[in-house]
Amino acid sequence: MPTPRGIPFAAGVVLASGAGTRVGASLNKVYLPLAGRRIVSWSIGSFARVPAIGAIVLVVRPQDDELVKAVLEHEVDGAAVEVVHGGRTRQESELRALRHLATRIDENVIDAVLIHDAARPLVTPALINAVLASAREHGGAMPGLAADDIHAAGEGDLLAGRPDGTVVRAQTPQGFRARPLLEAYEQAAREGFEGTDTASVMERFSSLPVRWVPGEERNFKVTYPHDLVVAEQVLTSAR
Repeated sequence: MPTPRGIPFAAGVVLASGAGTRVGASLNKVYLPLAGRRIVSWSIGSFARVPAIGAIVLVVRPQDDELVKAVLEHEVDGAAVEVVHGGRTRQESELRALRHLATRIDENVIDAVLIHDAARPLVTPALINAVLASAREHGGAMPGLAADDIHAAGEGDLLAGRPDGTVVRAQTPQGFRARPLLEAYEQAAREGFEGTDTASVMERFSSLPVRWVPGEERNFKVTYPHDLVVAEQVLTSAR
């Protein structure tokens, strides 16, 4: 996975520190079985297959440490994974991951960071590469699907027609140049700002443009029990 000596590499941050209660399980949903492995291991595996990714950081809850140990020992095919405990919120968890990488970012060992939801297990190396290439070129990038079925709500129960421009359903990973990303998150922490996702923090505290690349229909988030069934079917049919 490491890149040639002296050439900066990218880091992949996989967020697994949420509870995910809507799926109806008694444990964190990213440790539920999916096609013979745990959900989280599929995301890790996709990042591990991208040569430009030189570090993978898994952000977890302290109470999941035993589950994490089992995944890393048996399900990631030898990938080197660095584990960080998350915070109260998604944004705090992302900041902890960035602080974990801070020395390598300051030394320009890491030039870009991609942040991904572990609950999107069907992300492909091709999509990761596309986001990374755009982030390195433009400063920030995220995958999205054009939302052709969205209408704006008007007053009361009236529809106000389609919004102007293209509406995009955001996916992850969301990728950014590493130093501006770290600086933006530190500034957000100082000001007590809580964004809706990584891109919203960058839009508030950085001048870097955030481009969108075409996402993948299969890169959906496992939220409800039915999503597990669909993900299993996708993985089974791909074999």
